[in-house]
Amino acid sequence: MNNATNTPERPPLPRNVRLLIGMRAVRSIGQGAMVASFTLYLHALGWSGTAIGAVLMGALLIGTVLTMIIGPLSDRGGRRAFLFGYDLAQAVAAAVAMFTTTPWILVLAAVVGAFGRGANGSAGAFSPVEQAWLAIELPMHRRGSIFSINSAVGFAGMGIGALLAAVPAWWLGHAMSASDYRWLFVLPLAGSLGACALLWLARDPKVEALRDRRDAASTRLRAEENRLLARLVLANSLNGLGIGLIGPLIAYWFAIKFHRGLMEIGPGIALGLIAGAGGSFLAGWIARRRGIMSAVLWMRGVGVALLVAMPLVPWFWPAMALYIVRGVSNRGTGGVRQALAAGLTRVERRGLASSLQNISIQLPRAIGPVIGGFLFHKGYLTLPFLLGAALQLGYLVLYARFFSHTEAARVRET
Repeated sequence: MNNATNTPERPPLPRNVRLLIGMRAVRSIGQGAMVASFTLYLHALGWSGTAIGAVLMGALLIGTVLTMIIGPLSDRGGRRAFLFGYDLAQAVAAAVAMFTTTPWILVLAAVVGAFGRGANGSAGAFSPVEQAWLAIELPMHRRGSIFSINSAVGFAGMGIGALLAAVPAWWLGHAMSASDYRWLFVLPLAGSLGACALLWLARDPKVEALRDRRDAASTRLRAEENRLLARLVLANSLNGLGIGLIGPLIAYWFAIKFHRGLMEIGPGIALGLIAGAGGSFLAGWIARRRGIMSAVLWMRGVGVALLVAMPLVPWFWPAMALYIVRGVSNRGTGGVRQALAAGLTRVERRGLASSLQNISIQLPRAIGPVIGGFLFHKGYLTLPFLLGAALQLGYLVLYARFFSHTEAARVRET
């Protein structure tokens, strides 16, 4: 018997998993365009850094509230319907933003559409529904690699979207006016409609209803899950605040520090997002061989060092190069961290776990843009980076301390 017959073939991905990844791909293009252009659009309209940060905060806060409701509710079923509602709302928000500059209407559209947030192609506040759905369709030993592929697809699509956002500036050959930016909302509009079309082909996963047992063993298991989830919230809170100080405002920071426009900033952000796709594949590869914890600690540790270095560089392209390289190390771990969170509870509480994973990042992340925007507006262009690096370093310490012992952190794909 030869060795080939002893090596089990990996089963094909379930149809729903393929469709969910396809939905992420089409959504991510519009989201990437908004990451590159939305804060610059508001800047072109004459909005201050504090006002821009407040809009981003509002979108993140509303998203957090929805996540708190939707994730646990989706454990009862109806995941497909929830995602339909999300994508239709995104399409409406993008259509509205294309045809108005009235501040309160634009703010409302931005909050509903989460423009500039950069959800990596996920369903934003509804992403726990997607994460729980994927976890149901996949065995634990495959989640690290498939979640990483899913994340990579999102980053690649966002990179394409950021490049497309810069096309009008190249075409016009000059800095874009506020009216030029408005046509970019066609990209998230098309992405949301495309996601709806793919979702139409999917079917809700069939999950056997599980009884809420009250025996001693089940009570102990539930208490242990609750302890792990509380630790997840604590660690992620540091991470979310560290991300929020810089991430949503990065295009604005490049604009005010180096006096560059979308023609230069857009391609750099696109390359950073595409680098994140490569980082996702790298994280999945490390997780398969060394476990999720090794992938997170090594890659995010490098990301902290690069975050400190970025604002200390006095030239645009070297600073952008550090941003691009950091895309590999920092963004790449998103999929494996979602996989770990999905493995902390039993199947009937997976929506809750995914919700807490997102909420604990989103809520402090919502505060970050206001603080960062205020500091940038006052001329403190380095301090938010240093604060963000300190917070993310603290996150890594807690993450290792809290979850190194868990099966989800140590399991490898065979």
